[in-house]
Amino acid sequence: MGGLLFGATTAALMVMMINSGLGAAGRDSLRGRPVPWVAVGLTALAVAGVVLQLCWAGAMAALDNDPARSGWWRVFTSVFMQNGGVGGALWNLATLAFVAALAQWLWGGRLTVLFFVAGILLPERIDALLGLGGSPSTDPRNFAGSSGATYFLGATLAAALLTRSRIRKEQALAVGVPALGLLMWCAQDNGHGLVAVYGFALGTLTWAALRWMSRAGTPRATTEPRSR
Repeated sequence: MGGLLFGATTAALMVMMINSGLGAAGRDSLRGRPVPWVAVGLTALAVAGVVLQLCWAGAMAALDNDPARSGWWRVFTSVFMQNGGVGGALWNLATLAFVAALAQWLWGGRLTVLFFVAGILLPERIDALLGLGGSPSTDPRNFAGSSGATYFLGATLAAALLTRSRIRKEQALAVGVPALGLLMWCAQDNGHGLVAVYGFALGTLTWAALRWMSRAGTPRATTEPRSR
């Protein structure tokens, strides 16, 4: 029962983030959007990782982020390995594709890459700063997977909606993402929730910084995130 609730809340959080992105981008305008090549590239890397795992039995050992093994590259390559079975892999691939596409349409390609890399590198460091990390995980399921970076990136979609919309229902949806994430962390020790809180915070801070630069006279075309 606990595992079912854990999965249900994790999925619900993702649905809220995707709906936030759709609301911010404008559901009716998606067909006219350009091809999100950054999203295509990230998804292709994740698919290639799964194919590599299927073709090479040693892929996980070589590329995961097991703290018992050395290799600076592991923190990055482990993101494109999947360790949740067939269902988990399909979920991670699909959500990465949706979230990255929406992020690119809203934030642009460069910020999307920046947020995705931040989702890889920042959560562990913020945990340590806040005293939430504890000792390194010994659960092999935590040594690989794209879900952490995807949930971090997805939470920036909620920040985008909050900063663009004046509709109370949409604002409530956006604020509900970090609220549910924090509840998930407190009630279930669900790391996806805490990562989403971090992503929402960075998305909001980035929007504020871009807005400040725009008002300070920096050319709008290069500083403001994309909107609908």
